[in-house]
Amino acid sequence: MGRSRRTLPEELLMLALDPATGTTAQPQSLDLGLAGAQLVELALAGRIAPDGDRIAVVVPRPTGDPTLDCALELLRRRGAPVRAVHWIGGPRLGLRQTYLSHLERCGMVAAVPGQMCGVLPTTRYQATDTTISREIRGRLDSAIRTGVPPDPRTAALAALAHAVGLGKHLYPGNEGRSSRSRLRDLIRHDPMGGLVAHAVMDVQNGVGAQPRRGQAPAGRPAGPGARTTGEPARGVPMQPHHGPMVRAAAH
Repeated sequence: MGRSRRTLPEELLMLALDPATGTTAQPQSLDLGLAGAQLVELALAGRIAPDGDRIAVVVPRPTGDPTLDCALELLRRRGAPVRAVHWIGGPRLGLRQTYLSHLERCGMVAAVPGQMCGVLPTTRYQATDTTISREIRGRLDSAIRTGVPPDPRTAALAALAHAVGLGKHLYPGNEGRSSRSRLRDLIRHDPMGGLVAHAVMDVQNGVGAQPRRGQAPAGRPAGPGARTTGEPARGVPMQPHHGPMVRAAAH
């Protein structure tokens, strides 16, 4: 995978960064969304594919992206397809900070040290080139405004943005209600994005996935009411840390 194209985890994180405060919106659910975005990116690269509500490795060849390849290798080591909800629902192990540090190294954001309550050290992140954020946001706005089915990458980004609750950040207030609704509807345009987005929402709702009788087709998992609490979350990828860690991640 070449580095000329931004990955979905990077784009989701750029969407979540607040340009005014330098913090990330929905920080807890965003961690889940980043793990889900890795799965979608690997699927777009042809490395994994949905198998019902599970994720199967179909081509174990590395992508060239170290963080994605770490996830791919751990999926491969499982030896059998893993349920998306179990993969996403485990501990995040610094995934958001890993991507923030990566964006800083790439020059897409700048770390701004500060203090919380005048005592605790914090780090906020400001976009160094707002045209990147505007381009990402513009793709969502265009899909919402025109109603034209978006490309799979944009559809997956919309599904993940909705799943982690970024709709109220991107389209706030009563005036943004219709846009939030259309953002949610875009989930249907990408089966893999839909599968992962539903898994992210299930984890937030405390729902585990057990094998279901009459399993739903790939990318169209049954609603939360059809699921029962399952085994503990496991198999979540440990993320490599590249370079020095910043003292505190954006909140």
